[in-house]
Amino acid sequence: MCGILAVFGDVDDIVALRAVRAADRLAHRGPDGRGVHVQTGVGVLCHRRLAIMDPASGQQPIASRPAGSSETDGASAVVVHNGEVYNFRELQRELAPRGHSFHTGSDSEVLAHLYEVEGDAFVPRLDGIFAFAAIRSDERGDDWMVARDPIGIKPLYYGRDAAGRLWFASELKALSDHCVWFKPFPPGHLYTRHEGLRRYYEPSWLQGARPGHADASGLRERLAAAVDKRLMSDVPLGVLLSGGLDSSLIAGLTTRLLRARDPAAEVQSFAIGIGPDAPDLRAAREVAAHLGTRHHEVCFSLEDGIAALDDIIRHVESYDIPTIRASIPMYFLSRYIRDQGVKVVLSGEGSDEIFGGYLYFYHAEDPQAFHRETVERVANLHLSDVLRADKSTMAHGVEARVPFLDLAFLELAMNIAPELKQPHAGSQGHEARMEKWLLRAAFADPSDPLIPPSVLWRQKEQFSDGVGYRWVDGLRAHAEAQVSERELAEAADRFPHAPPTTKEAYLYRSRFEALFPGEHAARCVARWVPRWQDSGDSSGRANPFHANHTTRRTTG
Repeated sequence: MCGILAVFGDVDDIVALRAVRAADRLAHRGPDGRGVHVQTGVGVLCHRRLAIMDPASGQQPIASRPAGSSETDGASAVVVHNGEVYNFRELQRELAPRGHSFHTGSDSEVLAHLYEVEGDAFVPRLDGIFAFAAIRSDERGDDWMVARDPIGIKPLYYGRDAAGRLWFASELKALSDHCVWFKPFPPGHLYTRHEGLRRYYEPSWLQGARPGHADASGLRERLAAAVDKRLMSDVPLGVLLSGGLDSSLIAGLTTRLLRARDPAAEVQSFAIGIGPDAPDLRAAREVAAHLGTRHHEVCFSLEDGIAALDDIIRHVESYDIPTIRASIPMYFLSRYIRDQGVKVVLSGEGSDEIFGGYLYFYHAEDPQAFHRETVERVANLHLSDVLRADKSTMAHGVEARVPFLDLAFLELAMNIAPELKQPHAGSQGHEARMEKWLLRAAFADPSDPLIPPSVLWRQKEQFSDGVGYRWVDGLRAHAEAQVSERELAEAADRFPHAPPTTKEAYLYRSRFEALFPGEHAARCVARWVPRWQDSGDSSGRANPFHANHTTRRTTG
């Protein structure tokens, strides 16, 4: 939902105009409206709106305004917000006895009231996905703050310009030519005028504590609750359905929960492949038939994907190989979803990082190493899968919600003993146990299957592989034809930071450099590489445990 930009410091009309123009680069994130609030000498808040909650009256910037006033007149606090606060009604009920009334049905309005009353102390109580910036002015003086959700599901970057002003924005493209330095804003942190940057989200699992023995029997209930709260929407909602375990479970729970409210509810599901026989399309059809969704299939060609490379890199702001490979089909699918009038989709991101679902996790030497890798992957999701999910969908004004990264679900799943989560091939005295077996077992109910057993126990297939093996192979072949041996040999001279080591990596890096020049931009990207296997190729087919394994050259 939406795109935001904020500038704090010595702000005048000229800086405000520059900020508004920079925010317009985020128009794809917010096609339904734009707004600006300027407080001379303090800051400027800009917003591009994707209207999801209260489309008629939830315009931003949104304020804690007194009854009878309009817009931001007389307000103590003003906010621009990208995301959703799932517990906003509960927070509103807490504020009501303190004399606060609400003028819209937007979840964002509660942020302004909380900031007015509590300063930044309220942020840990938010349950949702968010990046927001706020200004407060009252008898205590002028103040401002910025915060990002605990896992970084909503993107945010920050930097400083030559005059010392701080800039914050949803995407890199709005900052890159205004700031002398810039970088990703860390998840689970907030930044205040007087205290600077600090962490507010500090669960024990993220700090390196060894997991306890959480009761895994609660996984099904926690995931259902996570899905339920993400059905909050005043506009049409659907599900992404790759036919893999994770998206199928989310689709199944979404369908059951919506039909429990309304037995006639129609659920729309969306799948994509490079041809009608793509592995994901075949599996998705089976799930859709089982659930009775109104199912949509989108097919794209290798040529379409290659032609879209520059658009994809411009939107996802990355040169990471698996990010680019997976973003292109998701970009095409999101465009189709938007054209169907659907603005919100639920998706399955996060499960593989939490449960060690990638095939390389079979090679972890022990449960401790397995657990450390799951923690690192979850902590860095804002640089990989959730970045791709957000920016690929928001390129077309579609919001993706990710129930597996619900904080209550994470608290349970990340505290399950790693011995129970680690997959095994059945050697060295271990019982054979497939990846994510604990999650699969939680939903294995022969008397009332949520999804077909063939999909519940389907081997992990990475999205970029599942759309059709020709896709990754075709991208690699295209890069081989485009990049010369000499260019690759001189890659370290051209790209001193994280130089590419394959032609595919070189192709993406060179196109990224043309769009986002300079080392600061390059350092905003993290490269995803699997551990513990001979091949560093991120394709699951490079792993010997893949059912259709073929040896691949290492990518970098």
